[in-house]
Order: sequence, then structure tokens, then C-alpha cells
Amino acid sequence: MMKPTLKDMERLARGAGAILRDGYNKEHQVKFKRVFDPVTEIDHASEEFLLKEIHAHFPDSHILTEESGEIKGANGGTWYIDPLDGTVNYSHHVPLFCVSIAYAFDGVVILGAVYDPMRDETFLAERGKGATLNGKRIHASQTIELEKSLLVTGFPYDAWHTEQNNFSNFEKLGKITQGVRRFGSAAIDAAYVAAGRFDAFWEYSLKPWDIAAGGLIAEEAGATVTALDGGADYISAPQSVLAAAPGVHQKLLAQID
Repeated sequence: MMKPTLKDMERLARGAGAILRDGYNKEHQVKFKRVFDPVTEIDHASEEFLLKEIHAHFPDSHILTEESGEIKGANGGTWYIDPLDGTVNYSHHVPLFCVSIAYAFDGVVILGAVYDPMRDETFLAERGKGATLNGKRIHASQTIELEKSLLVTGFPYDAWHTEQNNFSNFEKLGKITQGVRRFGSAAIDAAYVAAGRFDAFWEYSLKPWDIAAGGLIAEEAGATVTALDGGADYISAPQSVLAAAPGVHQKLLAQID
């Protein structure tokens, strides 16, 4: 069987990203899967491109993708695809969103790509070989003090109805750090930790396609990436993640409820 390379991941991510960029200034056909969970025609166009390419070049792959769900395969490879991570931003013409693609083999994520088409930033990682931004190596920050850390987080779509809504953590950590940002794209959040722009990212209630690529990129850049219970598996349900500079990871685990 053919396995993808990092060049394949970049080609796919940039191809889908071009669709997002080209559609950005158009009026979008916004539908809602749930009250706070929109999908646009561009989500579908990006996903259609990715599925067509994967089926053509890597047939019989297992695919987990945000809009189409699970597509069964039998060759040991699994793709995690978010064709437009940051749909709420996109539908409001806020230029902060990306394409997120990861590839796993025998259950281990080995390739990841996050592409931000509005800034033309391509974050890539291959397990064991480090992480890059537009071809240059990137590294997680060396921060060891919470009070010098800048954090980023997100909130679940059902924040109105769930006890685990993350607002208490947002308030607590906002008071003991440089601040907490909320960008609306988990993949970009994790990639920014990889690049040392943020010192940590945490979130509950994610899906595998939200974090598979960004998590690998952060790991390969030297961040410590775990579930919020400290466990190594941040892909399996129920998803939660903390990607942080190694010097503050344990301190944050102790703070987050």
C-alpha cells in the first residue's frame, strides 16, 4: 500500500486551503448542525477535494472527517480531516481558520499538517523528525513560570448546558498568567504552541480531527501533549488536551479542573 509523505500532506492542505481562501469574501450558505455549530458550503467543498484526492492516491484508507463522519477502510491507515477548522470565524468573515490533516498508521499518528491560508503558514510534522513552519524548524517555548505564560483555550459548543464548560478555568488562569486568548480554532491553537507563540493550549470536548495534526506538531516541536487527566492519549473519546511548554505542563495540570 502507498503511504502519504509529508509533501503529500502539504499538497493536500494547501489545495484545500486555496478553496477556503478563494471562498472567504463570498456570502456563505450557513447551515447549523447544532445551535452554535455552523457549516458552510466551503466546508463541504474543501472536504470534497480532500476525499477525492485521498481516494485517488491512497485507496482503502480509513477516514474520520468532520462533515462526512467515518469512512471505513482496510489498509491500516487512518486520516483525520478537518476541512475548515474555525467555521464560526469563517462564516463571520474573521480571518482565523485553517485546514487540519493528520495521518495515522496502526493507531499511531505519524504525519500532521495545519495550513492557515490567510497568513500562508504551513505547519508540518513527521513523528520523530521535528516540526516546521514554512520549512523552518519550530520549537515550543522554554517558559517555566505560569505568571510569564500566555495561554489559549476554547469552549465546547454545548457550553450553556454542560458543567464542564471551562469558564472557571478561563477565569482562574486568566488571573495568574499573562492572559488567556480564545481564537476559535483548536488546530491553530496547538500549532501556535508548537511555534512558541503560546506557552500552552487546553480544551475539553474536542473531536479527533480537531487535534490529531496540531497535537503531533506540538509534540514534535518539543511541547508536552497529554489529555487533561495527564494520560498520553488525547485522541480517543472523551477528548481533552493540554499542549504546553514542558516547564509549565505539570503546573497547568494541577490548576485545571
